[in-house]
Amino acid sequence: MRVAIDTQPGGAGPNEDWVAGTPTLAVVLDGLSTAGLDTGCRHGVPWYVANLGSHIVAALADARTSLSAGLANALEQVAALHPECDLRNPGTPSATVAILREREDSLDHLVLADSPIVLEGANGFTVLTDLRVDKVLPELRAEVEQYETHTAEHQEALRRLITAQRQTRNTPTGYWVAASDAEAAAHALVGSTPSQDVRAAAVLSDGASRLVTEYGMATWSEVFATLRIGGPQELISSVRKVEATDPTGRRWPRYKSGDDAAIAFCQW
Repeated sequence: MRVAIDTQPGGAGPNEDWVAGTPTLAVVLDGLSTAGLDTGCRHGVPWYVANLGSHIVAALADARTSLSAGLANALEQVAALHPECDLRNPGTPSATVAILREREDSLDHLVLADSPIVLEGANGFTVLTDLRVDKVLPELRAEVEQYETHTAEHQEALRRLITAQRQTRNTPTGYWVAASDAEAAAHALVGSTPSQDVRAAAVLSDGASRLVTEYGMATWSEVFATLRIGGPQELISSVRKVEATDPTGRRWPRYKSGDDAAIAFCQW
């Protein structure tokens, strides 16, 4: 498996996405925004995703380890790195997870929250994602989206949404993300696809996939054509060009003018 990767911040702040690729593994993490709210942790989201990603890669070096078990192990290891922090804080640093692994004659996948994996096969494209978060607090999401980005009203509505989301995060009635509790790994969506059915695959954070899913400015066929010609960097550039035409979120209401983006493009 040949893996090309890139990640870029969506604005002036630090990049909270993380990506890695090996000859058998592609991993993308998308750190959840804190909107300036307390997290109980002195390290921050970039530190969290960097450490979680590195531990995931190490945990899955043994092909006999399942993706769920590897993620659970990584969550435990990272939690042990900062016991002085309040890991029970509902806003503790957290992230979405998307993992693709080549093993023998199959491709195993794991998705936890809304960073998708897209498989290209002979009959088209298959999108593997976990959209449980979209079903939580739709009225507060709609409130955020009625304001232009960078306005005080937008920022206040976003803080209300994130505050409320934190109360449903990693609960049976809410949605699941990677955070301080290894139990989240058991709630990831996992599966396997025969390798012979896949021509190429893209593992993306939603800051990259939104070119198709949110903006509707490309098809998956066009995305994969861009990835083959210009690689992940060119695809992220395409996202930025689209976002630059709507900097305040009038056409495409969203949380940020530009979100961090991460891509791992896999070919055989």
